[in-house]
Amino acid sequence: MQPIIAISKLSKKYASGFQALRNIQLEIRSGEIFALLGPNGAGKTTLISIICGIVNPTEGSVHVDGHDIAVDYRAARSLIGLVPQELTTDAFETVWATVSFSRGLFGKPANPAYIEKVLKDLSLWDKKDNKVMTLSGGMKRRLLIAKALSHEPQILFLDEPTAGVDVELRKGMWSLVRSLQGQGVTVILTTHYIDEAEEMADRVGVISKGSLILVEDKVALMRKLGKKQLSLQLLTALDRIPPELARYRLDLSGAGTELIYTYDTEGGDPSIAALLDDLGAAGIGFKDLHTTQSSLEDIFVSLVREEQ
Repeated sequence: MQPIIAISKLSKKYASGFQALRNIQLEIRSGEIFALLGPNGAGKTTLISIICGIVNPTEGSVHVDGHDIAVDYRAARSLIGLVPQELTTDAFETVWATVSFSRGLFGKPANPAYIEKVLKDLSLWDKKDNKVMTLSGGMKRRLLIAKALSHEPQILFLDEPTAGVDVELRKGMWSLVRSLQGQGVTVILTTHYIDEAEEMADRVGVISKGSLILVEDKVALMRKLGKKQLSLQLLTALDRIPPELARYRLDLSGAGTELIYTYDTEGGDPSIAALLDDLGAAGIGFKDLHTTQSSLEDIFVSLVREEQ
């Protein structure tokens, strides 16, 4: 199946000499939720801006559903809805008017029923006659999403969409995102709330210093790079780890009262059962144990640190 977005050898260098993007190769699948993660200044917004035709690349190409953004800009852009980071709206217009106007900018005929549905889905219907300047920050954020959806795009870019939005509205937005995906819309999001990416995304891309350092299915990434950790609360403190337990690469903490075993279930590390047997043979007792597993945030921080 042809990807809905195909990016090849894409680079961007500004007149100042700053290299924002370096040789980006990326394909986005139709109907997926793709999370683009990276620290501030990594190049996330520049990449989105190029795909949306706001910024011109220095090198490379971008195709949106087969349309070259440089050669066939209008066709490519009509397929895209963009929710930017900045709260830029027409302050003196009403909610209804500004969303309807956004639809008209793409040459779409008036469709009051569709605009009504979008506003109701985003809990903005009771504000449809209010001027934008009277809305709260959270409502303005939802209004940006309504504007982006006004022309019924196949692709929706969400650039930090929940910044400044309270927990209840965040949950409502992600419910909407799932609904859009169910309707076949492809969603690409950047977020600093990595727990959202972990919950929502099908695939994850990590960008650092303008380079795409990893693209992976989320589940496969968690399985491949996620580590598990077993912590044992000991009955008696240890001064050191016995030599016969060296193969487990254990760490001793808590003034010798806690043993920590970090292992990879996919990498052939010794099993927990084997460790417990060896602890018993060494005369080491424990009163409690618990396990933890790396989150997507742990993996992201580790990957970015390696690139420093």
